[in-house]
Amino acid sequence: NVVVELDGPEVPVMDGSAAPFVFLVECAGLVEQDLPRQALEILKQVSVGDEKRGASLAPSDCLSIDFKIDFEAGAVGQQGLDVRLINGSFKSELSRARTFGFAHEFDKLREMGLTQGGSLDNAVVVDGDDVLNEDGLRYKDEFVRHKMLDGVGDLYLAGMPIIGHFRGRCSGHALNHALLRAVFADPTAYQYTEQVPTADA
Repeated sequence: NVVVELDGPEVPVMDGSAAPFVFLVECAGLVEQDLPRQALEILKQVSVGDEKRGASLAPSDCLSIDFKIDFEAGAVGQQGLDVRLINGSFKSELSRARTFGFAHEFDKLREMGLTQGGSLDNAVVVDGDDVLNEDGLRYKDEFVRHKMLDGVGDLYLAGMPIIGHFRGRCSGHALNHALLRAVFADPTAYQYTEQVPTADA
């Protein structure tokens, strides 16, 4: 349980990843509480989307994510990864993956009043086959890892950790939110349960 206070319209972008927030939580420290943590356990598969873009949740013994992306830009292309979020794997496998964008889109977005603070300091910028960031990528498949990081954030909008297997195929925020709504619309798809604390708590 944590209280997060914002004094602006959105969460600061920091370096475009979750790593600075993980660092700050570690600096603040963790306190064990008297009550067990509640979790949302997935009891049956629920899916949304179509054959090109889809997302699903299915039963599992922990939160695990299987994600695939497919972009025309050669620097991104097709990437896939499967990660079980146990034993600190969120920090090591996903937290450092930065948001990314495409050079040809930035001018259009700025004209719309978006990405005003976007730069090579807080995003991976792709131009065709090239990554424009001087230091390159943090992971060879950083793009799919960031999409998985997005998915973790979207799933936590459930209000508690999820025990289930999340599968995404070219999924994004809107589809991930639709998946959560579909789960909550079916009372037979989930149950509330007590979760044993882990290193990813």
